[in-house]
Amino acid sequence: MAGPRRGKREQGEAEGARILLVEARFYDDIADALLAGATKALAAAHARVDRISVPGSLEIPPAIAIALDAAQRNRRPYDGVVALGCVIRGDTIHFDIVAHQSARGLMALAVARALPIGNGIITVENEAQALSRARVEEQDKGGDAARAALALVRLKRRLAGR
Repeated sequence: MAGPRRGKREQGEAEGARILLVEARFYDDIADALLAGATKALAAAHARVDRISVPGSLEIPPAIAIALDAAQRNRRPYDGVVALGCVIRGDTIHFDIVAHQSARGLMALAVARALPIGNGIITVENEAQALSRARVEEQDKGGDAARAALALVRLKRRLAGR
């Protein structure tokens, strides 16, 4: 079942937000499903979205940092970020490294830069779990990540008096 939907007033508080969406394309079908949910949620909030694709989940945090710095230099900062990816357990400890380090990198960016980030990097045992979590009509984790980022954008705007 998809995450909770928000009312028009709450969505409007994030209207016009400039959102960076960074997606890992290691598993194309799963990435497409996560992207569908995220873009649907961002469109419903009338957010402006720039999308960047990277090979895998470990590349998401550095791609975000690079894009944030470029946006700041160009005086077009992002209001928030949505990170989408998938890490499927294998036979080695690589799963643990990628899962932990991608999450750690996102959290470090969010805290250091007071940046609203929705973490949509799903970590699963197998492809069936990944597809179930990614599909809009099932768990819609891409949409959940976008809604989380938008919730933090709204919070930041409210606390800043905007």
